[in-house]
Parts: sequence; C-alpha cells; structure tokens
Amino acid sequence: MAGADGLIKYPSQVLPSNTEERLRELRKLLNKQDGDALRIVGVGAGAWGSVFIAMLQDAYGHMRDSVQVRIWRRAGKPLDRASAKHLFEVINSREDVLRRLIRKCAYLKYVEARLGDRILYADEILRDGFCVNMLDTPLCPLKVVTNLEEAVWDADIVVNGLPSTETRAVFEQIGRYWRERRTMPLIISLAKGVEASIKPVPHIVTPTKMILDATGVPDDQVLYLGGPNIASEVYNKEYANARICGSAKWRKPLARFLRQPHFIVWDNSDLVTHEVMGGLKNVYAIGAGMVAALTNESATSKAVYFALCTSEMIYITHLLSEEPERLAGPLLADTYVTLLKGRNAWYGHQLATGELTPAMGDSIKGKGMIQGVSAVEAFHELLKQPSLSVIHPEKNEPVAPVELCPILQHLYRILIQRDDQPVGILNALRDENMYDPRQRIEIAQDKSFYMPQLLSTPEKLKTTTTSRHVATNGSVKNVESPSNSLEFSV
Repeated sequence: MAGADGLIKYPSQVLPSNTEERLRELRKLLNKQDGDALRIVGVGAGAWGSVFIAMLQDAYGHMRDSVQVRIWRRAGKPLDRASAKHLFEVINSREDVLRRLIRKCAYLKYVEARLGDRILYADEILRDGFCVNMLDTPLCPLKVVTNLEEAVWDADIVVNGLPSTETRAVFEQIGRYWRERRTMPLIISLAKGVEASIKPVPHIVTPTKMILDATGVPDDQVLYLGGPNIASEVYNKEYANARICGSAKWRKPLARFLRQPHFIVWDNSDLVTHEVMGGLKNVYAIGAGMVAALTNESATSKAVYFALCTSEMIYITHLLSEEPERLAGPLLADTYVTLLKGRNAWYGHQLATGELTPAMGDSIKGKGMIQGVSAVEAFHELLKQPSLSVIHPEKNEPVAPVELCPILQHLYRILIQRDDQPVGILNALRDENMYDPRQRIEIAQDKSFYMPQLLSTPEKLKTTTTSRHVATNGSVKNVESPSNSLEFSV
C-alpha cells in the first residue's frame, strides 16, 4: 500500500520480494503508463559504468515491455592487436561466452582480429559484452547507442558512468538536448572527483553539481552512488554494498530498485561527504600503491599510511561539510578497498616499481583514466590558498590548510611537479615533525573550521567576496580572497 508520501510501504522494512514488484514501484513513482517502458540509459562505458548497466540488464532485461536498458559510448575507439589477442584468449577460456558468440555468429570476427585481419572497436565489443577497460570480465551483451542525443532524449533514468573530467562537457551537450523537455529524468552519478576553481574565491564543484549546472535538472533528482566495490568482482557476484545519496523522495525507492542478492544498496542523505570522499580516496590510493611496493607489502607500513591518510581525508571533508558523515562503516570500507585494490592503487604500485612514470600520462591502456592524478592537483591547489588559513597546532600561527596534509603534498611533488621520486612518499610516513594524526582530526572537528564557501557556485558569489579566516586567538574574521583565474579539473 502507498503512504502519504506516495511511496509504497513494506511491513517492517521488508523489501519487495521480486524484481517485478520493485520495478512496478519505481514505474508508479515516475508515472509510467502500461505499454510505456521505463527507459534507463548509462552514459559512459568505463569498467564501473559498464558493470552497473550490465547488472541492471541482468536483473530487469527480461521484462522488455516494462523496462529498456541501454548504454552510450563514443564510437570509433579501436583495440590494438595485443588487446584483441588477449580478448580472444578470454573468450576461449569461457565455454559459456564461446557458445554465446558462436550462436550469434560473432566468433569469427574475434578470430580475424586475433590474426590481425580485422580491427575491433570498443563500442562493437561492448555489444557482445566486453568492456575495453576490463577485458578479463565478460559481461552480458548490452544495447549500445553511439549517438548521444538518441540515447538520452527520452530517458527516465540516466546513469553517469563518465570520469569526472568528462562529466561537465558531456552533460552540457545533454542539457541542450533537454531544453524542450517538460519533465526531467532522474540522474544517478557514479563519478568520483571534484573540479577546483580559485576564482572568485576558492571553491569546488562535484560531479553532481556539474550535472545540475549543465542540465537544469531539479536538485532532488540528481543522486550519487558509491561504495566499496571493485567492478569486476561485483559482476562476478562477490558480496558488495553501496550507498545512494540524495533526496529521500528518490534515494529510498532507487535503493530498493538497485538492490540485488549480492549487491546491497543502502541510502544516505549526505551526498557531499560521500561524493568528496569518492574523489579523495583515489588520491590516497595512489600513495597506498606506492607504499605497498616500496615496503614489500609491509603490513605495518601500510597501517601507518592508512592512519595518516584517513586523518587527512577527515580533515578535508570537515572543511567542506558542517556535519559530514563519519569515516566509518561503508564509507571507511570504500576507502579501504580502493587503497587495497583498484586502478589508482595499481598505478601507484607501477610508479614505485618503475613500470610507469608520471610523464606517461594518466590515461592507461586497459585501465582507463587514473582519476587520482588530477584529483591530487585539484585538492592541492584548493587547499594551498592562503585565504583558507587555519591555525597550525604546534606553531600556533595561520597556515594554508595543505600544510597539515603531508601525504597530499608529497603526492603533488611526485605526480604534478615531478621533482620527487615515488620513494619520497615514505618521508610522509616517517613524519619527522612527530605530529599525531589525532591533532589533525581534532582541528577538523572544531565547528569554526567549516568553510561553507568552498561548495558555493561562482554565479552565487559576489564579485568581491570574503572567506573565513581563523585568527591566532581562535576567533573568526574575514579576509579578502585573492583573485586567481586558474581552474583544475578532476
């Protein structure tokens, strides 16, 4: 039965017993009529974006009259010969995949690509269930659309699977397609990262805010989903969980709709902390990979690094949110799994062993975009601004916030300035000044530390603005922010 808020109520929070009931609930909330399919579109086909859409296709794809699941990716990206050979080996190692391709008369093209007689394209193989960034994990076949306008113009739910570096540009395009729409779709963003801007005052824009600015979709219809998940393991049905954050009107029914026996989805109101933490964990995962490689997987060294980096993450999120979600439970687990295993940790490991160098760039074949690299630059540039000064716990004088983030500073020198080697990250662990990470957390938990202007949007700020500055006596006063037109994308 439906409650006063229009949501279908289940006794004692019991979930709908099957996918049909969960789909029916969401269709009712979106006012879908019989014969009108619920249209779900993924935008971007990286590893997690592809897996997310594939899970929806597996769960709901058999109900074609009620739901339509598609994914958009750009056409024309070719696979090199080595990737084609590897994909052929994967296909032949999986009898179910091999039989499926033979039945579809699609096997021959993979034979030809293996021999070098044909070029395969990323959108082409995605239709057969292969993600170019995750060739070892075959997915279910997906309905792929390469025309962006065709993919999104009538969508009811759009899943943003783009890197944060591409989110703004693509959704500005989408916003133009939606100018004539009478009702806007729901948007679930999987992107992790921030865009940092220094003008008119230092502030950040998260991917959900990029989407809001670009499309004009109502605030309560844009949500963020994240969790302690490695894409390939989730699709292979390892037990996983996630949180969908945003408006209660939509996050609760979406949590029920997305939930599967091996993929538990909870809901949470604190979109800011979860989204910012999604970007921060990629920053510190690079350092975790370096430490693991440089110390021969020393459990002690990795534990020391974990204590230091999580204190920096807590410190930074308290700058941005007055009452941030605690770094505990699923949020802590998300950080843990990313530091333990993931493309950013892998990248840090490869840098430390000399297999890669920062000069090779942050787009790696077979892995996609290493989001943590640009995130290091964005967070460092934001937190080095003197207008955001905090009181140093030992020196008792104002310093830029980044001065209390030694790991972030070392990563910046290694990855962005490139004037230090990966081994330099160990200097952050040694912490010659002997600052207890507890001090950083205690500073962050002071209410006066919160700087709400960091999440403001430029158009809402006055031409001449001020930002809070903690004076040496602990009081709060205003100082004029310096003008700077630099922008950094994550």
